[in-house]
Amino acid sequence: MVIAKLYDQDPVREGPRLNREITARQVRLINADGEMVGIVPLHQAFTMAADADLDLVEIVPNADPPVCKILDYGKFRFEEAKKANEARKKQKIVEIKELKLRPNIDDNDYEVKMRAARRFLEEGDKVKMTMRFRGREMAHQDIGMNVLMRVRDELEPMAKVEQMPRLEGRQMIMVLSPR
Repeated sequence: MVIAKLYDQDPVREGPRLNREITARQVRLINADGEMVGIVPLHQAFTMAADADLDLVEIVPNADPPVCKILDYGKFRFEEAKKANEARKKQKIVEIKELKLRPNIDDNDYEVKMRAARRFLEEGDKVKMTMRFRGREMAHQDIGMNVLMRVRDELEPMAKVEQMPRLEGRQMIMVLSPR
């Protein structure tokens, strides 16, 4: 018996209510041309929509009375999907790029890492500088800190320090984000 009741219910539909799903007694109506008609009884709005051979769509359900518009629902859904796709295309996903350094890094290696960091920052990504310590290097954390401060000073015009260098186990981490 319980299973039968589950199947009797209509599936929940996403999006605005339309036509006979609208339950308000009166609606604020916008006609097919986009002109405000005003507050009309629901049956009159249904009649106007039927005369225009279009759907009555509830645009703003939380208003008092709800705002309804006479339009082609298929075309409306297509336009909404198109807007959502455009918004998704324009989103920039910020990635965190990681560069690994050592305390006794050579000048040429340092320059290569700096060029990569500049490129990442110009592309709008965050840069995570990881200073790895091995063996006895842990006793000379100040050297690693000096290298990270040198990175910070060199990238100052194009990046700000989001997370100051801090020690996590055998590595020191600093995060930079573009200005």
